[in-house]
Formats: sequence, structure tokens, C-alpha cells
Amino acid sequence: MAPSTPAADSSDVRNGIPYRRLGRTGEMVSLIGVGGYHLGRQADEQETIRIVRTAIDNGVNFLDNCWDYNGGVSEIRMGKALRDGYRDKAFLMTKIDGRNKETAAQQIDESLRRLQTDRIDLMQFHEVIR
Repeated sequence: MAPSTPAADSSDVRNGIPYRRLGRTGEMVSLIGVGGYHLGRQADEQETIRIVRTAIDNGVNFLDNCWDYNGGVSEIRMGKALRDGYRDKAFLMTKIDGRNKETAAQQIDESLRRLQTDRIDLMQFHEVIR
């Protein structure tokens, strides 16, 4: 069986970074992403901002985080990195684990505040087996 290939308009390469269309959303996201967990563990906050911005400047647009990574510090630092127009260049996703409407809404609001944005492009549930 021949390997399947995506439709011509569902993939792209930008600045050497492969992109794919995310499901039926129409969003083109880089196959390489920046995971936010370690941003909150890095001692030098300015270095974390530089890492995120360098990735975006070089064609990576998929940014992953979670509302509880390092007590929220990972989202705070990513939010700082997304200032100065970088938010508009990124596909931003984060995760929550609230099991009821009130908790989920609170976690989403906290993420929006920490990420310094009015929108999250993809929200996922984290640790669903807890």
C-alpha cells in the first residue's frame, strides 16, 4: 500500500519548517512546537523569552502550555514572550484539568490572564485519567 500524502493545500514548508493543516480548522501549524513546561523551570526569565521569540522568528508557530505547569510560571513567561506582536504570529494552545464548569472556567480565565491574550487557539483537557 502506498503511503498516504496530504492534499496539496494541507501542507507547506516555511523557512525550512514543515507545516500541516490542523484538522478541519484551516489553521496551518508547524510540525515542530515549543513546549512550555520547561520555560517555568529555567532560572533566567529573559532566556525563556528569547527562546520563544527565536523559535517564532524562525518559523515555529505551535506553542504548547498548561495552566498548572510550574504553578503558572510557564504561562506567565510565555505571555511575556508573546508581547510586541508575537501573539499574532503564534498558534497558542494550553491545557486545563477542571472537571466541572466552574473550575474549567476559572482555569481558562487564569490562562488568558497569564498568557496576556484574549484568545487561546486550542484548549485541551490534561490528565484526563485522574
